[in-house]
Amino acid sequence: MMSAPFLSLQYLQVTFDIRRPGSWPWTPPRKLHAVNGVSLDLAAGECLGIVGESGSGKSTLARAIIGTVPTSGGKILFEGKDLAEMEPGERRAHRRDVQMIFQDPLAALNPRMTVGEIIAEPLVTHFPKTPRAEVKQRVAKLMERVGLLPNLINRYPHEFSGGQCQRIGIARALILEPKLVICDEPVSALDVSVQAQVINLLMELQRDMGLSMIFIAHDLSVVKHISDRIGVMYLGRIMEEGDADRLTTRPEHPYTQALISSVPIPDPKLEKARPREVIVGELPSPMNPPSGCVFRTRCRKAQASCAGERPKMIAIPGEDHKVACPFHEAEALLEVSA
Repeated sequence: MMSAPFLSLQYLQVTFDIRRPGSWPWTPPRKLHAVNGVSLDLAAGECLGIVGESGSGKSTLARAIIGTVPTSGGKILFEGKDLAEMEPGERRAHRRDVQMIFQDPLAALNPRMTVGEIIAEPLVTHFPKTPRAEVKQRVAKLMERVGLLPNLINRYPHEFSGGQCQRIGIARALILEPKLVICDEPVSALDVSVQAQVINLLMELQRDMGLSMIFIAHDLSVVKHISDRIGVMYLGRIMEEGDADRLTTRPEHPYTQALISSVPIPDPKLEKARPREVIVGELPSPMNPPSGCVFRTRCRKAQASCAGERPKMIAIPGEDHKVACPFHEAEALLEVSA
């Protein structure tokens, strides 16, 4: 018997009301579907990567999980408990158990607070009776664990590099010993060499602390390196989901294939010779998404039938792999009828 997922998203929806500038107050607002029916599961101790273009809803999905953005439909089950039905005390515990690492390391830190105060702030907020000596000791120990010298505890964020500031953000997220850490593009603002150091640090911390992790990024090569499974997101929906190695070597959805094609190969001859798939056109507005398959307006395989019903997530037989594509749905129907 399989155990219940550590985190389960069931047809999750996040919708924003958008009003036109200068419109009358009684004019109905337009609906922006930032997250539109996403279903994903995360096992304990697993890292789930989320990739997609800017505007696909990745960060909104993360903020819905952590509770800073209200959901419009669906469920978020954390250790079997529905977030919408949690009592105030349970919600406070949930905030301790789920922490976030942000994209811009310097902007995420208070410039008027020292490094020690920044890292200790969640601990002091949730456990105000903790002795000051113990707080300082835990902060110094965690600074050393993320690669920062403890004697820097009284310095300010502007005195550190981007990579060091991100290490401070990681320490701040881990001071409460959370169960789930959501990384919202944590290395996109860093140099390539520093990116590798931060990624390796996150992998070590996940292994040593038994963390569950959601890692959001644009770069599929980075996501593959750290993730156990990957979900590909486009215009608020999941296009494909599966094992990281399987998805990056044998992608099924045309959108995933185009994303992988955009990742450069560190060999000039192979890079020049390989066939390349380019995504044409602009990302449609989430206030007026295409009918049927939302990727059809930019898909090289699109046909008139793709404008029909929204494609379902179809499981690849014999594999832990799902894809939402009208062609795979048609193939699955043929297999059932046969």
